[in-house]
Amino acid sequence: MTKILFWHLEIYTFVANTQKKFVASKQIKFSDEALALAHKIMKRYPEGKQKSAILPILHIAQTEFDGWLSVPVMDYVAMLLKIQPIEVYEVASFYSMFNLKPVGKCVIEVCRTGPCWLMGAEDMVKFIEKKLGIKEGQTTPDGMFTLKTVECLASCGTAPMMQVGETYHENLTFEKCDNILDEYQKKGEQISHWRKERIKNHSDIHQ
Repeated sequence: MTKILFWHLEIYTFVANTQKKFVASKQIKFSDEALALAHKIMKRYPEGKQKSAILPILHIAQTEFDGWLSVPVMDYVAMLLKIQPIEVYEVASFYSMFNLKPVGKCVIEVCRTGPCWLMGAEDMVKFIEKKLGIKEGQTTPDGMFTLKTVECLASCGTAPMMQVGETYHENLTFEKCDNILDEYQKKGEQISHWRKERIKNHSDIHQ
C-alpha cells in the first residue's frame, strides 16, 4: 500500500512539474490590463479567500486566450489565486460558459431544457446545424461558429432562445435565427462572455 501511494505521489509530482515547465515555456500570462483587473477583483476578498474570485478570473482568462481554457491557462489561474489546479479544473468543467477546447469566434449556446424544448429548441438546433454545415459540439471549417447546447439560461418565458457572448436572442424563429447568424458572419468578430473593453477599461467593474 505504501509503495502504491509513493508511486502515485511520484506521478503527481512529475505531472505538476511538467505542467509548470509547459506554462513557463509557453509564457502563459495575462496582459497588463487583464492582470490589473484580476488583482482588482481579488482584492474584494480577504487573504486566503481568493478562490471566491475564480469565476470572473476564468472569464478574463477565456477572453485573453482565444475563447477557451487550456490546461496551462487553468494552471496559471490557479497560480494567481494560490489554489490547487484541480480546484480550477472542477469549476471550469462544471459551467457550460467555459470552453475546454478550441472554439470558433462566435459560440452559439442554444438552451435545450424543458420550456425551450417544448417551444422548438430541438428544431432550432437542427436548423442551425443545417445552415452552418456542422453538428452540435462542432466548429465551422472557417473557425467562425461553434454550436453548443446548454442547460437552462433562465429565459423560459421567451423560448426558444440562444446566447451568443453576453447577448440573449429570444423568441427565435428560423427566419430570425438566420438573420442573426448572417449578421455575426458579416461582422466576423470574436465574441466572448466578457467584452474585451472590460479588460482595457474596467470602470464598470465594482471594487
